[in-house]
Amino acid sequence: MKVAIGGASGFIGTALVPALEAEGHEVLRLVRHEPQDAAEIRWDPAAGLVDSSSLAGIGALVCLNGATIAQRWTDGRKREILESRTSTTSLLARTAVQLEPQPVLICASAMGAYGDRGDEILTEESERGSGFLADVVRSWEAAADPARAAGVRVVHFRHGHVLSGRGGLLERLLVPFKLGLGGRLGSGKQWWSWIELHDLTSAYGLALNTGLDGVVNLVTPNPVTNAQFAAALGKALRRPAVLPTPTLALKTRFGSEMVEDALLSGQRLLPARLLDAGFEFSAATIDVALERALRA
Repeated sequence: MKVAIGGASGFIGTALVPALEAEGHEVLRLVRHEPQDAAEIRWDPAAGLVDSSSLAGIGALVCLNGATIAQRWTDGRKREILESRTSTTSLLARTAVQLEPQPVLICASAMGAYGDRGDEILTEESERGSGFLADVVRSWEAAADPARAAGVRVVHFRHGHVLSGRGGLLERLLVPFKLGLGGRLGSGKQWWSWIELHDLTSAYGLALNTGLDGVVNLVTPNPVTNAQFAAALGKALRRPAVLPTPTLALKTRFGSEMVEDALLSGQRLLPARLLDAGFEFSAATIDVALERALRA
């Protein structure tokens, strides 16, 4: 089918585009600059504008946009984190309603929806949590309400930590771990739910080809604690990972709120809806996932 992607040039988008093309889909990229070829479509989420005439025959709209949370959370940055997600999702939701036939709307979301939940096992039926990230996800997913109300099939993929050596969390950890300076964060007891990048793109493909809808936890069924993750990464790199990462240094760089909410909190997710849909993970254990990610 024809698939239009917002955020195609980002960390996940640059992996998703070739993965979908390999499956035979025609991918169009939503861009903010003047289109350079027929595969690019101009949009301006801040102004609420998109060239919808170029979206005729689209089978799916995919929204991957969102400013990084790996920064100090000033008031201005918080607005950017929120609005970069809600403005893009809202525009694509309104656009989906206007198209005929209506495409499926697939939106990136995040496990931060659940807040810090300790050892509780979290499925898609679990209650939302509290905190800045949970509030962002609440507004982010609600931005798709116009499409949902009009009968559009909407999927919200709540991403866990996405593992790839080419971007995201893992890329940021490689330097200190390669130097033998990596280790657990805080107590290390917080649960880190994760997904290897190839499995993530496969799940997006599943959403295109099945009736999957609603909230979907996009993680493997085998979360690890932060301490287990640090030990596995140290083993994969053949480096020691014994000393804890100094929390004070992280808080000095990123601020206490970001570190507490994004790094020292934990969510133990179960991908119940993916498992029910028969999805098979090619990298279901952290050792296999890290081996593949570091090889890429």
